[in-house]
Amino acid sequence: MSFLEDFEKTLEEKCRQHEPPFCQAACPFRLDVRTMEEKWKKGRFNAAYRTYQNTVGFPGIVAVLCQRPCEKACVRARVDAPVALGLLEEATVRLARRKDPNAYNLPSKGRKVAVVGAGLSGLGCALRLCNKKYEVTILEKEPVAGGRARRQMDPEAFDAEIRNQFQFETPDWRLGQEVTSLEPLMEEFEAIYVATGPEGPDFGLTPDPGGAFASTRPGIFLGGGRTGSDSMTALADGLDASLAVERYLKTGGMNEPFRPRGTRLELNLSLIEKKEPVRPADGNGFTQEEVVAEIGRCEKCSCDACMKACDLMRTFEKTPRRLWEEIYITIHPGTLSRDGTWATRLITTCDQCGLCKAVCPQHIDFGEFFLQSHRAMRKKGAMPWPFHDFWLRDMEFSSGEARVCRKPEGVEKSAYAFFPGCQMAASDARYVTRSYEWLRSRRPDTALWMTCCGAPAEWAGEEELYGKHLETLREEWRGLGEPTVIFGCPSCRKLFARYLPEIPGVFLSQVMLAWGIEPAAPEAGAEFSDTYAVFDPCTSREFPELQESVRQLMDAHQLGRESLPYEKEKARCCGYGGHIGIAASAYTRRVAHLRSQESQRPYLTYCVNCRESFAGQEKEAVHFLDWLFGIHGNRRLPSTVTEKRERRLEAKKWLLEHDWHETVQEEPRMDLKVDKELERKLSESQILVQDMEDVVAHCQETGGGAVDPETGHIIGHHKIQNITYWAEYEILPEGGYKLWNGYSHRMNLEGE
Repeated sequence: MSFLEDFEKTLEEKCRQHEPPFCQAACPFRLDVRTMEEKWKKGRFNAAYRTYQNTVGFPGIVAVLCQRPCEKACVRARVDAPVALGLLEEATVRLARRKDPNAYNLPSKGRKVAVVGAGLSGLGCALRLCNKKYEVTILEKEPVAGGRARRQMDPEAFDAEIRNQFQFETPDWRLGQEVTSLEPLMEEFEAIYVATGPEGPDFGLTPDPGGAFASTRPGIFLGGGRTGSDSMTALADGLDASLAVERYLKTGGMNEPFRPRGTRLELNLSLIEKKEPVRPADGNGFTQEEVVAEIGRCEKCSCDACMKACDLMRTFEKTPRRLWEEIYITIHPGTLSRDGTWATRLITTCDQCGLCKAVCPQHIDFGEFFLQSHRAMRKKGAMPWPFHDFWLRDMEFSSGEARVCRKPEGVEKSAYAFFPGCQMAASDARYVTRSYEWLRSRRPDTALWMTCCGAPAEWAGEEELYGKHLETLREEWRGLGEPTVIFGCPSCRKLFARYLPEIPGVFLSQVMLAWGIEPAAPEAGAEFSDTYAVFDPCTSREFPELQESVRQLMDAHQLGRESLPYEKEKARCCGYGGHIGIAASAYTRRVAHLRSQESQRPYLTYCVNCRESFAGQEKEAVHFLDWLFGIHGNRRLPSTVTEKRERRLEAKKWLLEHDWHETVQEEPRMDLKVDKELERKLSESQILVQDMEDVVAHCQETGGGAVDPETGHIIGHHKIQNITYWAEYEILPEGGYKLWNGYSHRMNLEGE
């Protein structure tokens, strides 16, 4: 069985999303309190009454006689006091102005049914069958209807409620007529429901476990007090038994499914805030205002932890089941062309942060589901390559031109190797150069392993490419002497732990804590706060030792820290991971904004991608290396994609010259002048200045491009791998070029 097929089974068996709340599960009628709650809060008592009436059959009786098992099951009973559902139901009946049942002018179905016993169970079954225009005869040995329930409340109120609910129906009432044998009835009626009460005759019937309320005799059903039910359960039985009778009349089958009881819902009671219960001011019943106040205490119990925590589910209002359905039909489309695109962008919008699994009581892993879905779409050739093209090119650059994998001079086998990943140097070359310099001061044999971990290929669903990259990483590690790897990036550590488990690893912060580091004095202009809110990157979720090491470093050097609402194992994504910035740029900005608003304090994080996200939101934040090395301070502009590439080369050049005494010859670059504002605009579309240089060079070499007669600017295009780029530029009189604009189609142009 494939993962996707297995996930469907897991979702079906384990997901609690559609489980009823505790009150509904305990209610004999399965009253949907969450639906009632919406109406109560708005003071819509007529609508609430209609829902109540459709559920219980005789609301004026149930509101008086029900023993309120819902209140005993209410989670608030274990926190403060249960929601007073009994008083809320009583207020619904009392405050509703329209209590007549619906009248339907429908023709009779011409099918005859006998109900033996006019207690609540028989009456409930008869009412529902009459509503559907079956010809119902009610037989009762007593001269009045109601059985034991009529003796439990005011008989006049009881009779009035029965008359009200039956006012538009015409059953054949045969009161005072005792039934001693079912044989005559079987000749007159097509189906019979026996509800003779706990002390009534059973006519030798035995239940058939093959169907709800079925007996072993075809067409004869039994329920209510006859089978041991109390008054309210007996009434619920009668209402449900009408479905079994109707099924038999339509199909001849006695196999009406048993309706499930109970709930598999799980809630964390420690998260429920205490709320003082509301008491009726007159000591009797709730006023409308008191109804609204009391129902406000309801927790609306549901298994929705994933939807509350996950930005994707919450933003797009997609339940787990809905997500699965949309992705399934995308992978397995029903169109003749077999070209499913329904949820292609949605699949790429998940950053696979793992929070859904962390908060789910059943640990259902939607992140893994999205990853496998991505791979399935990639295998079909149906995943749009523009979502990942830039990052795959960036991975090629990081593991090629910007790569360094070396042991110190004279070292045959390194005990440690520093693996900063590709984004640390991209954010600031000093993160790598100063970290490596410090590591060498403690352990001179420490190797440098600066390359990409392969995350872009993993996120893009490129299994073959990623597999080859993993093998390259494995061979490089062996070439370094199979050292313990010191990781500077939580994302790199996460992927190594999953795909290269044989490689031992530790985090840079752990080593700094263990080996001892003193924070450097801040550089000129670098201002730091006394206290920070610690922002845990989502990829640190699986590494509590990383989270604690950063906190211990702060404590050891008296740097104040505060907690965020979601931290440690519940850490939320900053919006960077999974390439979602291209597939869903508006969503990415929204997530980054939400994260930046979770505390007024400046943030301290230990993921450079998080640091970059907050810089884009103008949120005061530092990387823990900013603090330790005394650089940048709280405020910093976001980096452009061009700057990130240049910094990786800068780090490589410095390290090779400083540690290996090699001079790096820089490739000559085109003299293309680009304003900073335009560079930032290009960066937002993942366009490098080098891409624009290539377009200009191509146009100049081929004579391509058109001249704008108004500006004199040249507008030309050039395809680089999968994407066609356009540049508007000017040839300067003094030599060189000036770029005025640039963009890309994110598509192939035929003939390129």
